[in-house]
Amino acid sequence: MASIQIQTDEIELDEPTLVEGLPGVGLVGKIAADHLVTEFDMQYYGAVHCDGLPKVAMYRGEHSDVRPPVRIYADEGRDLLVLQSDVPVSPTTASDFATCITGWVESNDALPLYLSGIAEEKGDVPELYGVATGDAESVLDDVGIVPPRESGLVTGPTGALLYRASEVGLDSVGLIVQTDPKFPDPEAARVLLKNGIEPIVDVSIDASTLVEQAGEIQTAREELAKRLQDAGDESSEAQPIRGFQ
Repeated sequence: MASIQIQTDEIELDEPTLVEGLPGVGLVGKIAADHLVTEFDMQYYGAVHCDGLPKVAMYRGEHSDVRPPVRIYADEGRDLLVLQSDVPVSPTTASDFATCITGWVESNDALPLYLSGIAEEKGDVPELYGVATGDAESVLDDVGIVPPRESGLVTGPTGALLYRASEVGLDSVGLIVQTDPKFPDPEAARVLLKNGIEPIVDVSIDASTLVEQAGEIQTAREELAKRLQDAGDESSEAQPIRGFQ
């Protein structure tokens, strides 16, 4: 049965923000989410057992406990949740997964931030765009995040999450950053953190190590990026649509 199993009753949250970190193009969402969990030393809060997820066990170095591949971490002081994933979500089951996550988000009065990369040529600093569902456009306006220049699609499980949010009228924000589609892109993840998540959540995030450790991050994420490329349309990505407006 699809569920999110809470691991502790000690954490109390008041209308938290949820940052989604599913693997996608450039691994920008995953890199950003992983950094938040580490930077804020967030507490393991929920085990995600939604339909559509591979039934595999995740273990950590120098730890004997086994955890599910998709988890929720919490920071009570910052009213912050992070959805961390070590596996891609198949497009054939993304709809069930999105329904499961969205139901839990609604029941916990959370504002989800859904993260995606877009394969656009970028300058020295990748550009960040924003889209919204429900009444969340005001969130983007308040922090000065502009919409994409062209019409497009957000594909994969992140697209399914945004679609489901729109379907049920849930307030949600989609942050889309220019990224390298072939390799893990810590610089694009840093832009997500500093120019998107930081002002929306109203927290201070030290993201300098992402660029300093770019080589290490790229090595650590190469295998997952390769798996996403091999999987084809399993990867979440924003894509422009030209000639059909």
